Amino acid sequence: MKNIWKIFSNDWKNISTNWVALILIGGLTILPSLYAWFNIEASWDPYSQTDQLPVAIVNEDEGATVREKEIDVGNKLVENLKDEDSFDWQFTERDKAMDKLEYGDYYAVIVIPENFSERLGSVISDEPKKSEVEYYVNEKINAIAPKITEKGASVIVDQITSHFISEVNGTVAELFNDLGMELENDLPDIKRFEEYVFKLEENLPEIHDLISGAYSDSQRAASVINDVQDLIPQAEQTTSQGLSTIDETTAFINEAEQRLNELSPRVKEDLQKAQKTAEDVNGFLKDVQSVDLDLETVTEIKDRISNRTSQSLENLQAVEQLLQQVKEQQQNNEQNQEGNNGENNEGNSTVPQETIDQAIADVQAIEEALTTIQSDSSQIEQQITDKQKEINDTLTALEERSGETADQIDAFLTEYNENIEPKVLAEIGQAKQTLSNARSILSDIQSTIPEVESILNNTEGHIQEGQDILEYMLNEYPYVNEKVNQMADRIREIQGETDINEIIDLLKNDPGAEQNFFEEPVTLNKNALFPIENYGTGMTPFYTVLSLWVGALLLVSLLSTDPVGMAEYRSFEQYFGKLATFVSIGFLQTLVVTLGNVFLLNVNVSAVVPFVLFGLATSFVFMTIVFTLVSVLGDVGKAGAIVMLVLQIAGSGGTYPVALLPEFFQTIHPFLPFSYAVDLMREAVGGIVAARVQTDLTFLSIFAGVFLVIGIFLKGPLHKRTKQVKMKSRESGLFH
Repeated sequence: MKNIWKIFSNDWKNISTNWVALILIGGLTILPSLYAWFNIEASWDPYSQTDQLPVAIVNEDEGATVREKEIDVGNKLVENLKDEDSFDWQFTERDKAMDKLEYGDYYAVIVIPENFSERLGSVISDEPKKSEVEYYVNEKINAIAPKITEKGASVIVDQITSHFISEVNGTVAELFNDLGMELENDLPDIKRFEEYVFKLEENLPEIHDLISGAYSDSQRAASVINDVQDLIPQAEQTTSQGLSTIDETTAFINEAEQRLNELSPRVKEDLQKAQKTAEDVNGFLKDVQSVDLDLETVTEIKDRISNRTSQSLENLQAVEQLLQQVKEQQQNNEQNQEGNNGENNEGNSTVPQETIDQAIADVQAIEEALTTIQSDSSQIEQQITDKQKEINDTLTALEERSGETADQIDAFLTEYNENIEPKVLAEIGQAKQTLSNARSILSDIQSTIPEVESILNNTEGHIQEGQDILEYMLNEYPYVNEKVNQMADRIREIQGETDINEIIDLLKNDPGAEQNFFEEPVTLNKNALFPIENYGTGMTPFYTVLSLWVGALLLVSLLSTDPVGMAEYRSFEQYFGKLATFVSIGFLQTLVVTLGNVFLLNVNVSAVVPFVLFGLATSFVFMTIVFTLVSVLGDVGKAGAIVMLVLQIAGSGGTYPVALLPEFFQTIHPFLPFSYAVDLMREAVGGIVAARVQTDLTFLSIFAGVFLVIGIFLKGPLHKRTKQVKMKSRESGLFH
């Protein structure tokens, strides 16, 4: 320990008594701090100086007309940038800007194309197109400048986007406000519409049935129309035939009426003759009853009765024949009418069938009575010889029957004159009128058939069109049914989830407030947990640590790591004695650089005392590492210290986050003293977290301990070999 102190004190005695050494040591003490101070000052706040970075703006925007409103976003952007000093904006033409960018006078060029406003205005069209801003940058000028100018270009785009979104959303907010007012006014109609949808959903099956029924009915109607169209020619033919038949029937009735008029006098005459004959017979029988009859007289009476009766029968048979002819004519007339009209219409018969049959029955009854008289008269001759009384009874009976016959003939004659003949004539007249009406109807039908045919043809076309529509409706019914059900379900879902009154309240907003909101919808509130004043302050830990390592390198490069009179000292005494000298000078370097950061550069350090103490601890560790490498390995150790410096600058995370470094540097990061030294100094600058300080100091102590052990145990064994390598290098005349 005594020898260690002797080596240390001799070194400082020599420094203090040799002004050259004192100046050199003073320079070595201050020089590392300059390395830190210059870098910290240079990087103090570079982003506040971007207003001196020339960036060209080329505005080629021709503007646009959107809904009769002139817009010129490019010109408005230029006006805004003239009042904005984040960069040294240069407003120029494209050719000039590109030339200066290529030469390096401009760091970047931003070009607003001629269709910029037009494309922005396309937002209200069916096919909106995004606007583009052209950005040109000369990246060879500087590594950082392109990133800064790119950020500036992004800020411009963000400003345009923000303003555009603000304007668009302001307009949309106004529309929403108007829509909210309209919805509020139309709320009763909306409620009714919901009811209509639910009603439609409920009635859709019935509507489908009605459409299906209508479609089936239209098919049947089309079939009926086709059948009727097929029957039209037959109807025309039947109508023509009906007119011909009516004309023939009318002629026949006229003929029958004429014949009846001709026969009627004959019928009356025959009936009168029959009546006269019956009266003569009756009178004759009365006369005979008062006369005594002999056989000859009886025979004469019989003959006269027989003759008279025969004559009456002939007259009555003639009447019956005439009535039979009338009956046959009546039957023919009815058959003709049934053929014409296609039905049995008794109201159109010429003479009631019962009347003619009754008349024939009456004539036949009279004939039967006359035949009985004729038969009974033949019995007179047979009975005359037997009983006169019975003859008289027979004559009396003949008289009564002849009287009844005369009365019957008289009654029939009266019936014929009063009923049969007038009814027959009346029915014939009625039949003629009916046929005339029928002929008029058939004529109208015949003239109407072409019109009916035309109507049927048109109706067939309309039915076909209706069938097409009904078929289309039936085909579309599943789709309509599905959509109506979906709409009804969606309305019920919306009714369950939302209240339309709330939607109306949401739409009825303040357009100005909405526009202001969308201009900056999100505001970033920065809360710095460990605030760092500027970029220079943030880089102070790294450059301070770097300067301490550089200071150690300068010392081992200029100062000897071996004491004078080495033979009298053991290796560990040599090691610790010279290490103490280097560490003490390192402490002076640390005090200069740390206190200079605080008081000369005015770095805002959160904890000044820990900052200085952490710097001293770092200096001790770094000096131990560098001194040990050079003391044990000589010039090879110097090279090792430089290699470590290079690796630590890249891999310590002093400039970029470790996560952004290549995989190799991320791997070696935990094994670099810089990693813990920089982090330790950051704790003092930003704010101390005790756990991190403890971790950093622990690992730094480990590094120091490892190299102290190397120095203690390898200094002696490797000294001779190191000395030989050193002597050999000096023989080359290139190394001292």
